[in-house]
Amino acid sequence: MTNSSRTGVIATALTVAAAWGLISDNRRADAQQLTPIPAAISTPDQEESPFGKLEFQDGAPTEATAKRVKDVLTFTNALAAYNNSFRGASAYAIAKGMESIGAADNSVVIFPDLMDSSSLFLTANCDTIYYLSVINLSDGPMVLEQPPAGLGTINDMWFSWIIDIGRPGPDRGQGGKYLIVPPGYDGPLPEGGYFVAHSKTNRVLYAARSFLVENDPKPAVENIKKNLKIYPYTPGGFGTSIAEALEGTVKLGENPPLPETKFVDASDKSFNTIPPSDYGFFEMINENVQQQPATSYDVELAGQLAAIGIQHGKPFNPDARTKRILTDAAAIGNATGRVLNWRYATLHPEWAYYPNSQWGNMLFEGGAFFETPPPAYADGMFKPQPPTGARTLDSRTAFYYAYTLDSPGMIMRIPGVGSQYLMSFLDTQGEAFDGSKTYEVTLPKGIPAHAFWSFTVYDNQSRSMLQTPQKYPRAGSQTYPSPAATAAKDGSTTIYFAPKQPEGVERGNWIQTDPEKGWFTILRLYSPMPSFFDKSWRPGEIKLAE
Repeated sequence: MTNSSRTGVIATALTVAAAWGLISDNRRADAQQLTPIPAAISTPDQEESPFGKLEFQDGAPTEATAKRVKDVLTFTNALAAYNNSFRGASAYAIAKGMESIGAADNSVVIFPDLMDSSSLFLTANCDTIYYLSVINLSDGPMVLEQPPAGLGTINDMWFSWIIDIGRPGPDRGQGGKYLIVPPGYDGPLPEGGYFVAHSKTNRVLYAARSFLVENDPKPAVENIKKNLKIYPYTPGGFGTSIAEALEGTVKLGENPPLPETKFVDASDKSFNTIPPSDYGFFEMINENVQQQPATSYDVELAGQLAAIGIQHGKPFNPDARTKRILTDAAAIGNATGRVLNWRYATLHPEWAYYPNSQWGNMLFEGGAFFETPPPAYADGMFKPQPPTGARTLDSRTAFYYAYTLDSPGMIMRIPGVGSQYLMSFLDTQGEAFDGSKTYEVTLPKGIPAHAFWSFTVYDNQSRSMLQTPQKYPRAGSQTYPSPAATAAKDGSTTIYFAPKQPEGVERGNWIQTDPEKGWFTILRLYSPMPSFFDKSWRPGEIKLAE
């Protein structure tokens, strides 16, 4: 007999015995004695909360309390959705921005004269040639022929990583054919000849860049336009052998003539790729949800969206009260993204790259996938860190608020490969940078960038390149699109940030600011050297010029 069965029998026996008068009144009282209810599990009739008074009738909530809690749940789910799904709105905003300049799906947006401050892109650079595309998989797998000498990544419409391409990808910078397979596809695939990757969404973002050749963008642009192809996959054609076809699982086919790749020149064009930070955020994320399969997103995060009325296949029609709550949640979400970037030390002092420094990077906490720090690297081998088993939610929120795309290549600890980034939002006094003032920063001799290095300045509000008469708000080692910075006799390099060029300062050592705007900057090191990783080289802090 089980314990529960034995307990039930005893309780029944005691009840019957009591009814027949077989036990005394004292023993009956002992048998019926109740367990006291601890105060910790009881609910008072009234309780003050940050959201107002909560009222109960012996534990049962009043109707007013139920309405108040409903509003709280709407707010907390909306705030979580904003912070956790900003990346989805950002991916969709890029697609909409490209569409606004005539770039349909499967065409390629390219910046042959480099990206400048005319367009609004989250923290893009003006050092490399960007080329991007939204590849549509609705009709089946698509082929991407990646040109040599590029680097980039393919993400789905939630900014979830699919595969790297170019130098960090399997073609390792030699170029090659990539086959992107849509969700739910069960048709034939090639046995070879392609780098095959599977997407959970029916559109993907392809984003790549190439370097200048001897400070000239033209050779790279010519290479891209000559070799970049995007077209539908033909089952049974290239990549399928006769031997495989003999098994009767695929029909032999011939590859049709390749369609001409349409390039859209985006240099000097004014357009926006950044999602709104108000109620419009929820409208935009709803558009993305409706266009993608219901199973394309993490079920927990999709649940946060569903809790506020955003669900695949259903209309999103919040009432006026809910709209006000969502608007408030967006305001707090926007503030969260800003605090985690400008004032990250308040919550995460460990994001600082050096002790007592304003230079930081949130990606070193949880890596590109926001869970485990990036692996160590020595003697040509990676040494993965032990899994933490926990998502670094704040670093993810901070990253996608001001930056875009996801790739393991962004945070590799490999000398001479990829690029590394350090961000600075505050001066040595912990104050935000003021565009009306003059600041300076000194980089010691031996800047650890085998390829090149640069500073880019961004507008606090848009998180895009600061718009000034300079057009390219940069300084660095390249001579295009603005003069290279000049080093001092001791080998150090000092850069100035000011509304007017300081007297005696070379043009290449000055980035113009706007007296009416705040700004922040990113130091980029391309092909970083060991002294960056072991921190034997350290940039100076940005301070008010003397």
